[in-house]
Amino acid sequence: MPAKKYIVELDAGERELLTGFISTGKASAKAILKARILLKADEAEGGPGWLDSQIVEALDTNLTMVMRTREKFVTEGLGAVLARKKRLSPPTPPIFDGEAQAKLTALACSEPPEGHARWTIRLLAEHVVERRIVPKAHFNTVARALKKTTSSRT
Repeated sequence: MPAKKYIVELDAGERELLTGFISTGKASAKAILKARILLKADEAEGGPGWLDSQIVEALDTNLTMVMRTREKFVTEGLGAVLARKKRLSPPTPPIFDGEAQAKLTALACSEPPEGHARWTIRLLAEHVVERRIVPKAHFNTVARALKKTTSSRT
């Protein structure tokens, strides 16, 4: 096994925080596992300083998880280890941007087509595509775009 590149040394405050984090049981299983890894890998005074192979065996995890947890703690800090990384952009770009949203709202407020008493979500989805406001739209997407938010007027 190669020499450890990232040495975990927790201070008393971090140790106490991790112990409390584990004992509450309110976090995800993966976050609790990472907290346990850090506590076992602690090589500061008063820490157990276990080898990676001992941690893998005791916590029933893999070596990569232990090594990545060590590295993230040393390079980014305790908060980065326990919290998930926030995504900068959504996985798919929104269909209705500001301009398309405004056109959809104007369409929903206009008179319904001949033969219809009112606009339905499915009817709006069809007309949004027909009028080339967006290339394609599912009725659920249209409903979400029109849903009232807390910032809208009543």
